[in-house]
Amino acid sequence: MILVLRALGVGDLATGVPALRALRAAYPREELALVAPRWLAPLVDLVGGVDRQVHADGLGHLGWSGPSPELAVNLHGRGPQSHRMLAALRPGRLLAFANPEAGTVDGPPWRADEHEVDRWCRMLAWYGVPADRSDLALRRPDPGPLPVGVTVVHPGAKAARRRWPVPRFAAVARELAGRGHRVVVTGGPGERDLAAAVARAAGMPADAVLAGATDVGELASLVAHARLVVCGDTGVGHLATAYATASVLLFGPVPPAQWGPPPDRPWHEALWAGPHPPADGSAVHPALAALDVPDVLAAVGRVEAAAARRAVPVQASGPPPLATRR
Repeated sequence: MILVLRALGVGDLATGVPALRALRAAYPREELALVAPRWLAPLVDLVGGVDRQVHADGLGHLGWSGPSPELAVNLHGRGPQSHRMLAALRPGRLLAFANPEAGTVDGPPWRADEHEVDRWCRMLAWYGVPADRSDLALRRPDPGPLPVGVTVVHPGAKAARRRWPVPRFAAVARELAGRGHRVVVTGGPGERDLAAAVARAAGMPADAVLAGATDVGELASLVAHARLVVCGDTGVGHLATAYATASVLLFGPVPPAQWGPPPDRPWHEALWAGPHPPADGSAVHPALAALDVPDVLAAVGRVEAAAARRAVPVQASGPPPLATRR
């Protein structure tokens, strides 16, 4: 059995997909279990190839009652805590970045400035497991009762410094609605007020606010069948990449070179005003504040034109669905 640790969020799971697919291909007959938060289960199902999800919210003691895994893979971080969490299960072998503090001298060195997708592909390649960093697509779920062809405006982010100001998101939403877009405002359960503030300032109806009304699987479906996504450096942007949905992503303080979409896909555009001195953690980062409404609207025009020129939509690769045991 292979146990893989990636107990993080939406964007973290999405950027780990090529590595997960590589492990599935390298060990086709082994059970593959993924350690991830319970609320990510609908998204894990869309990755494909994961036999079982082990629920864990972050690092700490893992409630594991089964036998020691033959192989444990740390796709979570550089250690030492994540290394120790897996080492405690006494796996036959641990694939991880080198970390002498955790007693892990095997493995490649960590690089702080590389792209998150490349990081895990490089680690696996060091152990002889080839990975395709372009293998980012997720399975496209049926939309069900959710609207299709909408423009998703997602103003939220975990940290305040990564949230573009509400008046600017509202100005973009108002202009796009005026151009004929059906705009919806999304967010997590704790972002309902933020999304409602954007909608009010944009003059949009209350039913355009979907924040807190969808789980992560429904959010993925909404993005999969959307016309356009406008958001910050957050998980929704990675869903847009996974579904080849035209997107404009607003970055700061982290550059797109570390978390952005593939640069060879012009229907995704990551805007970044370049490095700036750090600001107070409660304020919008200067690199993000330097982006203005005309910048975003110009980028919308470019990505929509590129999407219109794209002849063949990106299809999810990877193995067929496997039964998920929870």
